[in-house]
Amino acid sequence: MVVGVSGGPDSLCLLHILKGWSETYPLQLYAAHLNHQLRGGEGEADAQFVAQVSAEWGIPAVVESCDVRAYAERGRLSIEEAARQARYSFLARTARKVGASCVAVGHNADDQVETIVMHWLRGAGLAGLRGMLPSSPLEGLRLVRPLLEVERAEIENYLRVHGLHPRFDRSNLDLTYHRNRIRHELVPLLATYNPNIGQVLRRSAAAIADDYAYLGGEVEKAWAEVAQEEGEAVVFKRERWLALPVGLQRYLLREAIRRLRRELRNINWVHIENALQAARGKPTGTQVTLPQNLTLFIGYETLTIASRLPLPDVPLLAEDLLPVKVPGRMELPGGPWALEVHLVEKEELEEGWAENPDPWRAFLDYERTGEEPFLRCRRPGDRFQPLGMEGEKLLREFMIDAKIPAYIRDRVPILAAGERILWVCGFRIDERARVAPRTRRVLALTFRKEVKSSGNGREHR
Repeated sequence: MVVGVSGGPDSLCLLHILKGWSETYPLQLYAAHLNHQLRGGEGEADAQFVAQVSAEWGIPAVVESCDVRAYAERGRLSIEEAARQARYSFLARTARKVGASCVAVGHNADDQVETIVMHWLRGAGLAGLRGMLPSSPLEGLRLVRPLLEVERAEIENYLRVHGLHPRFDRSNLDLTYHRNRIRHELVPLLATYNPNIGQVLRRSAAAIADDYAYLGGEVEKAWAEVAQEEGEAVVFKRERWLALPVGLQRYLLREAIRRLRRELRNINWVHIENALQAARGKPTGTQVTLPQNLTLFIGYETLTIASRLPLPDVPLLAEDLLPVKVPGRMELPGGPWALEVHLVEKEELEEGWAENPDPWRAFLDYERTGEEPFLRCRRPGDRFQPLGMEGEKLLREFMIDAKIPAYIRDRVPILAAGERILWVCGFRIDERARVAPRTRRVLALTFRKEVKSSGNGREHR
C-alpha cells in the first residue's frame, strides 16, 4: 500500500497506525511525499522530515517535487486544484511503480465536513453532496481514506499519546484559499447555529450516498435503454429519454459528460440544468455548451453530446460536382462509399424492383436523366418534384420535412443533370424521372460501402 504523507498530523497519524498493522497483517507499506514547491525552505524541510521518519520506521519512501504554480498556469487551474491533480497523479504513478494496488490518504471527518460544504456552495448534485468516499477508484487503482470517520481532535490526541510531532503547514492558515476560509470562518459560524453541525452534515452525506447508490442502479438501467456510445459521442434516443422521470434525465446527462470527460472532476449544476431545459423544450437544431469543449446537439430523434457531431454512416459528399459515368463505378472522395451505375432494359429489371426498400438505391428513366448526370451538393433556391407530389418544392423545405439533420444537409449527394435534380440520394427521386409505363431503358444506381475483407482485397455491401 502506498501512503500519501505530507508530514502533517493526519498523514503522520495514518502512517503510524498502518505501521502497527503491518506488524500483524501481511501489509507492505511505501510512504510517498510530493513537494509542491509553494513554500520554499519549509516545503523542503517537510520532504526531509518524511524521508527521515520513514527511514526510522523502516518504511521505504518515495519523495518527488512538482512546480505546482507552473502546472496551474499551464492548465489554467486554481493552485488548490493543480496541487490536488499533481498529488493524486504522483500517488498513482508511485503505486504502479512499486506494484501496489491501493493508495491510502489521511482525510479525516473534519475534512469531510469542509468538502461537503464546498460542494454545496458550488451547487453540486447528490454525487457531490456525498462528500468524499471511504473507497474510490484512482487511475485503475483503489484510493482509501481510513480516517474519514475520525475527527481532527481525536487525531491530535493520538499524536500526543504516541509522542509524535508532525510538521505544521502555515499555508493552512492562508484565507486566500477557499477551503481555508470554509475551515476557519464558515464551519465555525455554522456551529453557532448547531454545535453538532459536523455530525449532522456527515450523517446527511451518508444518507445521500445510499440514495445515490440506488439511483446509480436506475441510471445504469436507463442508460442501457436510451443511450449509445458512438466513438467520442453519446447519443440518446430523444423520445425515450423524454419519457423518463426528470431526475433520471438529469443524471443521464451528467453520466454522458462523465464518460466522455473522465478527468473532469466537477460538473456544475448550471451546465446540467441548461442542457436539461433545452433538451426538454428547445427546437431541433439547438446547441447547448457543456464543460471541456462538449456540446449538446438536439436532433429530430436524438440528443447527442460530443465535441462535434459524428457523421452518420451514410454516403456524404466531401467534394462538389462529381461526374457520373454511365455505366460505371465511382468512389466518393474522403470515405468508403462508392456509386455503382448500370444501364438496363426495363424488361430485364429484377422482380420486385418497384418496392425497393433500400433508400440508397434508385431506378430512373434513362431518357429523362440525360447522358451526363453528376453528383453535387445542394444550392440556394434548389427545387424538385418529390416522387408522388404534383408540384415542385424547395429542396430546403423538403430536407426540413424529411428531418434530415441540419449539419449534414450541405453534404447529402444530389444526382442532377443540367439544372434538374433527379434524386436527393437516400431520400426521394424526382417524380419526372421515375420509371413510367413508357420507359424503355432504366438507370439503376446503388451506393455501396467498401469493407475490408479478411484477405488483401476488398468486399462491398
